Amino acid sequence: MILINEHTARVDYLSQTYGGKTHDKKIADTEAIQYPRHATLDQDTGFQGYAPLGVLTFQPKKKPKGKNLGVADLFFNRLISSVRIRVEHVIASIKRCRIVKDVLRNTKEGFSDLVMRIACALHNWRISFRHPTPSQQLRAGYFR
Repeated sequence: MILINEHTARVDYLSQTYGGKTHDKKIADTEAIQYPRHATLDQDTGFQGYAPLGVLTFQPKKKPKGKNLGVADLFFNRLISSVRIRVEHVIASIKRCRIVKDVLRNTKEGFSDLVMRIACALHNWRISFRHPTPSQQLRAGYFR
């Protein structure tokens, strides 16, 4: 499970790795993540029923059986998917490290967690060079 800052495109939280059949909501409940006060959380439909205290959650509406979604729900789903596409781009950037997306045959304990942490750190490092913070820009000008 990965939490990404929508504005900076940085990975803010990475859970330990779980097996492919583990449900997303169960992972979120197990991890007991501490969110900042008044945070907003745009979540996937795999987190149905996950609503941490003090956090404003947004989740796409599912189409009811045999019915269609209303115009407002379709508009709301489009807004959420526009945020979700940024998350997918971050995940694709993390997967530039092929070891993350290929089948990992190393069975050493904790190795897959380490590989994912390194891939997320490399992503955050790339982002810091694309969009430097003001403090990084000041330091760069100072050492010229």
